[in-house]
Amino acid sequence: MTEDDQSIRVRTLFLSDFHLGTRDCQADMLLAFLRRYDADVIYLVGDIIDGWKLKKGWVWPQSHNDVVQKLLRKVRKGARLIYLPGNHDEFLRDYIGANFGGIEVCEKALHETAAGERLLVIHGDQFDMVVKHAKWLAHLGDWAYSLALVSNTYVNVVRRRLGLTYWSLSAWAKLKVKNAVNFISKFEEFLVEEARDQGATGVVCGHIHHAAQRDIGGMRYLNCGDWVESCTAVVEHYDGRLELIRWVEAMAAEAAEAADGEAPAPEPVRPARLARRRDAEIAPAAAGSKAVA
Repeated sequence: MTEDDQSIRVRTLFLSDFHLGTRDCQADMLLAFLRRYDADVIYLVGDIIDGWKLKKGWVWPQSHNDVVQKLLRKVRKGARLIYLPGNHDEFLRDYIGANFGGIEVCEKALHETAAGERLLVIHGDQFDMVVKHAKWLAHLGDWAYSLALVSNTYVNVVRRRLGLTYWSLSAWAKLKVKNAVNFISKFEEFLVEEARDQGATGVVCGHIHHAAQRDIGGMRYLNCGDWVESCTAVVEHYDGRLELIRWVEAMAAEAAEAADGEAPAPEPVRPARLARRRDAEIAPAAAGSKAVA
């Protein structure tokens, strides 16, 4: 069976925060996802390439190159690819409006679903007051975040040895820190209000590495998450239904299903064996009857 035979076709694919160029990027899992999903339109919702880290040192393994090549192959096969730069790949904002071999570079986009919803698609750092007004603090936070991600590596080495799936310690800790929770809440509210001002019915964003799908004040809020911690994406099916895919969970469920399917079937009982089993069951019963008598 070929890769194309196994692929799932969707109307639209929203992906953000790959952070290619860092050791933290889960490129192998991202590549597996891109092999499984094809789409008519692909939105890259910012921080695809981590320019901040690449300035400090070049990290670009073959798996990162494979991700880029896979996306370019989808464009060659007819997919429309729209790149909305984020703060980590802000160098591409100098090329807003340009088209590079079928890749459109935009600051933001309005996407209409098959069900008639109008979604504002934007990275979201424009509404992060830390990034906007105190960039040095954002870089300091990025350093602390990178330190937390190092802990993920060691935690998951132990988990793999125990036969457990990938789990993000940094993502878990983020949801336990009150200030982080408050920041996420404010960020979501700002994005929803911006979508409302743009005449949209919802928003698709990235930036904060917190995958979500919820209703906020009658507006749809979707965050693509990332491919550093959560390994998530948003897809639009051909009926307009929007779904948040958690790829680690999806792979685990698929592996469990495959394992169940490979379990050996019980051996059929042949007539001769059935007769022997019946005789063996009758004999003790008969002996017991005699004893009572």
